[in-house]
Amino acid sequence: MKRYVIVTESGSDLSHSILSRHHIQVLPMHVALGNADYTDGSISIEELCDYYDKTGKTPTTSAVSPYEYQKVFEKIGTENPKADIIHISYSSRVSNTFQNALIASKGVNSIYHIDSLNVSGGLALVVMKAIQLIEKFPDITSEKLVACVKACADLTRFAFIPGNLDYLRAGGRVSNAQYLGASLLKIKPLIEIVDGKLISAKKHRGSMKNVAQQVIKDFFSKFEIDKKEICLVHTSRVDEETRSDMEKHVRALGVEKVTWLQAGCVITTHSGPGGIGIAAMEKG
Repeated sequence: MKRYVIVTESGSDLSHSILSRHHIQVLPMHVALGNADYTDGSISIEELCDYYDKTGKTPTTSAVSPYEYQKVFEKIGTENPKADIIHISYSSRVSNTFQNALIASKGVNSIYHIDSLNVSGGLALVVMKAIQLIEKFPDITSEKLVACVKACADLTRFAFIPGNLDYLRAGGRVSNAQYLGASLLKIKPLIEIVDGKLISAKKHRGSMKNVAQQVIKDFFSKFEIDKKEICLVHTSRVDEETRSDMEKHVRALGVEKVTWLQAGCVITTHSGPGGIGIAAMEKG
């Protein structure tokens, strides 16, 4: 019987190999193509992108419902009655996932909730840190584990360059004025997670390969990064040369371990195809 069961959402973009290796329970968020609702992963990323290409309409996303959380929490409780559930959530500032999970677990003492205040690679790093803590300290108490994971979440940074601003504009992440200016000037805005929110930051020009190099350079200059492990994220339609160049660049900066994540439908809905990102923790 497991002592802890880690639960998160599909917006973490964790690979199937990581999820299965560490027995992480992942709840799919929702993606809507017009009036049709799908769970993240039930349609392919290319189907999502093709929908936009053919209709000019951007997909939308929605949170995991309280009922969906309740069913998963009950299933874990039945299969592992002595286990504590550690729920590490997609940022509450951009989704109702955290609030819905709280509703589903009201009155249950064996469920602990952590708002990662992050998405995609940032959320993935926090989840992986929780796993590492459990493996390193198997006797750690739930309270201590939650406190440590929250501290890690506070140190986690994530930034990305969207591949298509139409997707961000549709989700209200950039204004029409920002969108128009960026489109006319062929600007690629950097989007950072700040206090759990998506904030438009520095603006870049040039090929995605060159922009990716500059983003990585600026990221390491801005934050005092712990170089033991970082996550690099890409959506669909990012060429192999750009991905290879990104990894070479972070390796040259002294990063020891690089975990690549491919964004699922939820993150692609906000970034569009052709987007890239980087996530890391600052030194504590």
